[in-house]
Amino acid sequence: QVQLVESGGGLVQSGGSLRLSCEGSGRGAFSSFAVAWYRQAPGKTRELVAGIASGGSTNYADSVKGRFTISRDNAKKMVYLQMNSLKAEDPAVYYCNAAITGIRRYDYWGQGPQVTVSS
Repeated sequence: QVQLVESGGGLVQSGGSLRLSCEGSGRGAFSSFAVAWYRQAPGKTRELVAGIASGGSTNYADSVKGRFTISRDNAKKMVYLQMNSLKAEDPAVYYCNAAITGIRRYDYWGQGPQVTVSS
């Protein structure tokens, strides 16, 4: 069982920056989990924003490439999402997801901080 606690959401002006943090706790080696950030805007389906594998490789949605950076600090059991040049299309609830696959896949979710961008 893994618990995820996110922080760092809030209101920012268009073009500004925010950093989201996701702290893992509980059983299991956090370093073994792939961690990703998803977001869901009102009326839209949840979408993958960025992911980081246990080995450190990363992937991004095309819409955030060059603006967002995902990173992890396994010693602190933390994953970060640095969001720069925020745009009008970025507001959403952002969820941290930790996943590990063995015989089956196990997914854990955080509570989802709100990110709001003002023009």
